[in-house]
Amino acid sequence: MSAFDLVIRNARAVTASDIFDCDIAVKDGRIVQLGQDLPAGAREIDAAGRHVTPGGVDAHCHLDQPEPPPVVMADDFDTGTRSAACGGTTTVIPFALQHKGQSLREAVADYHQRAEGKAHVDYSFHLIVSDPTPTVLEEELPALIREGYTSFKIYMTYDSLKLDDGQILDVLSVAREHGAMAMIHAENADCIEWLSKRLEAAGRTAPRWHAHARPMLVEREATHRAIALSELVDVPILIVHVSGREAVEQIRWARAHGLNVFAETCPQYLFLTAEDLGIDDSYHGAKCVCSPPPRDKRNQQVIWNGLADGLFTVFSSDHAPYKFDGTEGKKPGGEEVGFRHIPNGIPGIETRMALLWSEGVMAGRITPQKFVELTSTNPAKAYGLHPRKGSLAVGADADLVIWDEREFVLTNAQLHHNVDYTPYEGMHLTAWPGMTLSRGEVVWDGRDFTGRQGAGRFLHCGTPTLVPRRRG
Repeated sequence: MSAFDLVIRNARAVTASDIFDCDIAVKDGRIVQLGQDLPAGAREIDAAGRHVTPGGVDAHCHLDQPEPPPVVMADDFDTGTRSAACGGTTTVIPFALQHKGQSLREAVADYHQRAEGKAHVDYSFHLIVSDPTPTVLEEELPALIREGYTSFKIYMTYDSLKLDDGQILDVLSVAREHGAMAMIHAENADCIEWLSKRLEAAGRTAPRWHAHARPMLVEREATHRAIALSELVDVPILIVHVSGREAVEQIRWARAHGLNVFAETCPQYLFLTAEDLGIDDSYHGAKCVCSPPPRDKRNQQVIWNGLADGLFTVFSSDHAPYKFDGTEGKKPGGEEVGFRHIPNGIPGIETRMALLWSEGVMAGRITPQKFVELTSTNPAKAYGLHPRKGSLAVGADADLVIWDEREFVLTNAQLHHNVDYTPYEGMHLTAWPGMTLSRGEVVWDGRDFTGRQGAGRFLHCGTPTLVPRRRG
């Protein structure tokens, strides 16, 4: 009887720091040995010298998040995690959204109900704090952090979600005291509202005007303010979905002054521009409406530079899946609506890893080690899942991706989400996961999805480990 359930032979293993050739042995869903010429396993896979990386950790995605009627997210925990697995992602962290007037406990219970028995890969939850009442701040949030919900998102925009500066300080104080990671969506809500009203008064309501209502300065100002608030409380923060130069400059300033400010970016800021929202008044640009909006080609290079030089800590999809056609997505009630009312977000949970490997690693913009750091190791560290996740090491879960390096043209028909388009349609890519394993089980064999609904486990998160936490 074999000592190993599985041995992956002839792997070109990649971690956040090293590349080395080895066999990888798996027992009971975990990596138990790395070495040369390991004994036979009950099952064997020949990686044939291909790169093998830890499974992706998509630390910013939205699945089955409740929306105001008639809008409904296209992906739930079934289709969303199926799509993730086929794209090389083996852990997802979507958001349990607190509505104003709702307790955080109710939000978490509702989200568990939505996920129960559906997920194909492992998952955790971030919290979204939209109503920081004294009960939330003094009782619910500290208790939930102790129970393994150690990260939460704060919005500086959207009327139903945004907090004022005093509320943000209160929530950041809880993060500092209890060792949680605060994520901040940094856009100035008042500037956006003022610009939106002026555009609407001029009849400029097509999707392309969404970018005009959210110029870089509204992200720059809010990023600067978020940094100042975190400095006042003396707590690390992570600025999510950074889109371009002006916000990047604020984060570089903070880093230069010794502040623990982390940053995330997403594929849309590398591969889309404001022109994808339309160069005329066509509604087709609604497919690419997201916030912050994509910028221009020069800002794409700024984002690439930040990925290569360590400015960005995490590379996430910000998957927010809405169908373009029908009545529940980008055309609420079946109507073409003004830019203000178009559901914000684009799909990307399946394409995130391949886009960055193809255009980052294969194109020579980043190293394979940097790829692993951005897509797997750092998100696991940021949100308290490392070293179980994001690691190709003895003791880690056997979440692995064996890469196929080949040229092909991306189409939505190849994808496994429940969305009727991809914003990256027609891109020429040079790599895709040839196999994805979740805890040692193949969930994507390069042609077919082979996962099992309900196999994904909920993971309680520990203390984030990107930086030492300060107390007192």
